[in-house]
Amino acid sequence: MSKDQQSIPKTKTIYLIRHGETDFNRQGIVQGSGVDSDLNELGQAQAEAFFKQYHHITFDKVYTSALKRTHQSVRKFLEKGLPWEQHEGLNEISWGVREGKVPNDIDNEYYKILIDSWVSGKVDMPSEGGESPIDVINRQKPVIDLIISRPHEETILVAMHGRAIRILLTLLLERGLHEMDTFEHANLCLYKLVYDYEKAKFFVELENDLSHLSELNID
Repeated sequence: MSKDQQSIPKTKTIYLIRHGETDFNRQGIVQGSGVDSDLNELGQAQAEAFFKQYHHITFDKVYTSALKRTHQSVRKFLEKGLPWEQHEGLNEISWGVREGKVPNDIDNEYYKILIDSWVSGKVDMPSEGGESPIDVINRQKPVIDLIISRPHEETILVAMHGRAIRILLTLLLERGLHEMDTFEHANLCLYKLVYDYEKAKFFVELENDLSHLSELNID
């Protein structure tokens, strides 16, 4: 084995976070990929708390979606001068024509039927004017393949969105896409994953971890 081969890391550690809270989150309004909202005051405090807990980690790169609520969630890390890539493939699912609207009873019933359909296995069913989980996983996979193809980025930070994270975790952990709702998430939650290059498998070390937010007074 050459020295170059010996120097290639055997694992990659991914700190996968959901963005901090926005006013749309607080109001229960669906954002999806079509609403490019900002973090609210609490969301900014959540981002600050995460940075305070993990600023000592030597991240080789930061990856985010193309939506600014993910950029704002990792702003303090980017201000340190860390390399950064944003990918539309990591965007939230498009919920279609109902994005950005205050949901009424009809909308809530629509979402319930849609998600129940996905849980029953109809993961190719899109929202009206939007995407299906299959659509999302198909655009996520090239980004994940790119990340895996860079073994020298041993430790990375990835900021994404709730539904997109649920979908991504089924891909990374080789679960059925219809199982996506078994993965819990909250604003600025952390999933810590390790990719083993020899086994070509992901393993979870932390799941929906919120310990870094323990000092915040969240209603």
